[in-house]
Amino acid sequence: MSANVNPVNWFEIYVEDMDRAKKFYSQVLNKTLEDMEVPMGVEDLQMVAFPYVHGGINASGALVKSSEMKPGTGGTLIYFTCDDCANEQSRVESAGGKVLQPKYQIGEHGFCAVCMDTEGNTFGLYSM
Repeated sequence: MSANVNPVNWFEIYVEDMDRAKKFYSQVLNKTLEDMEVPMGVEDLQMVAFPYVHGGINASGALVKSSEMKPGTGGTLIYFTCDDCANEQSRVESAGGKVLQPKYQIGEHGFCAVCMDTEGNTFGLYSM
């Protein structure tokens, strides 16, 4: 792998209620999430993908509903890039989530906010 390539390729956010989680992230991020086809022979799995720009510089991921993996706080924290994280933060509670730490400055590196989704997962919002 080239030294100038971001090694983040894929992430999964585990959920209990796919419709509720899809609606939450679509509303907060103001993005369309797409249902994914699940590999043949894989039972009890539902996936919804975050947007991915072919040829762009990005990592993508999906909401995943599976009996083998459960949502919750205290694990990996994913930060979503925003133009101004205050905008997305302002939509969290009306979408059914909770703002855990409102927008705060991280020195010269920009701003963050930390929130909880409808499934109990903690996630971050980041802007310059």
